Amino acid sequence: MASGVRAGSHLHVITPGDHFSPSTGSALPSVVHGLASAAPAGAPRSVVAVARGTYPDRYPSADVLEYDPVPSRRADRYLDAAAARLGLPRAGARRPLAAALADQARWPASVVLGHNLPQLVPLVDTDRHAAVLYAHNELLRTYSAREAARVLDRAGAVVCVSRYVAERTAHRLPPRLRDRVQVVHNGVDTGLFRPADGRQEAGGPLRVVFVGRTVPDKGPDVLVDALLRLRRRDVVATLVGTPHFAPGAPLTRYERELRAAAEPLGDAVRWLPFRPRDEVAALLRAADVVVVPSRWAEPFALTVLEGMASGAAVVASRTGGVPEAAGDAGILVPPGSPDALASALEVLADDRALLAATRDRCLRHARGHDWRVARRRLDTVLADLGLTSASPAGTPAP
Repeated sequence: MASGVRAGSHLHVITPGDHFSPSTGSALPSVVHGLASAAPAGAPRSVVAVARGTYPDRYPSADVLEYDPVPSRRADRYLDAAAARLGLPRAGARRPLAAALADQARWPASVVLGHNLPQLVPLVDTDRHAAVLYAHNELLRTYSAREAARVLDRAGAVVCVSRYVAERTAHRLPPRLRDRVQVVHNGVDTGLFRPADGRQEAGGPLRVVFVGRTVPDKGPDVLVDALLRLRRRDVVATLVGTPHFAPGAPLTRYERELRAAAEPLGDAVRWLPFRPRDEVAALLRAADVVVVPSRWAEPFALTVLEGMASGAAVVASRTGGVPEAAGDAGILVPPGSPDALASALEVLADDRALLAATRDRCLRHARGHDWRVARRRLDTVLADLGLTSASPAGTPAP
């Protein structure tokens, strides 16, 4: 029996090379940690398959099953694309994933959840285990319906983090597999992300925070443009992030241009590199408003709930799965519109009663969507599909 794996365990497989560590800002391991930490009393402890050599500081919520990594090859992507067109397996994608499952014959019956890993599903021994694809993004855009059916035929479920992702995933599947697509919205750690003990005086500046990768898709330039339109000394902003979670990396051209554009704002704008999650939580607690100005269709956007749970009002783009994360609590604006974002910030700066009411509404919303809610939903989905330790086969129960 593999160390740490118990009958009925949720065995999460994350992207080879990714870190199951609070030292990174990657959303996928944060979701795995949230689900694992919210396991109900008496449930088997979750296990995460992690490539040996990743960050040694691991989340404490799950046991770690290390495996020897198999490096991918530069040509694999092109060879896999050609293989898919010929109806052949994507061997390049499967090679590093097979290493994660090398000992599966010694595991007791488990639910194997492949996070963003469609090619993991055919490698799972579904006579012994249940196979689940956990989709944090649109994963099947390069798949024909025939290939998607072939790869996911043995998946007991395809769990998606939002209805937005679920609709686009189901569209790529043949009708006989679409009822396996289920939605489990992400949650939030309300112990880590919580309000500060006291709030600022009513006459203080409006403190705005952006946390995310500093790339155009995430829209930090939209926030800078909004601040330039406002030119208010009573609105101050902190932008936290780097392109690839590397705090010491040199600034990219985009980042240099962004900072140059913000120079007229002087010390009303502060720049911080990527921070570990506990430090991010402290920064969010200091915010009146958390801005999520993404241009791209975010599958969910964890920062929405994290900002709300920290006691901030959230202003976010109306795109992708963001409206599902925000519910009716946040303020939604069109993506890529600095004018709309500036208007929302101005209203909150001028009407502190509205700001307080919005913060309270956001906090209530986040507390109603913590990881316990997400874990209960996941357990219900798996149970309804017959995916339990007593029924490991990879097809739904009749």
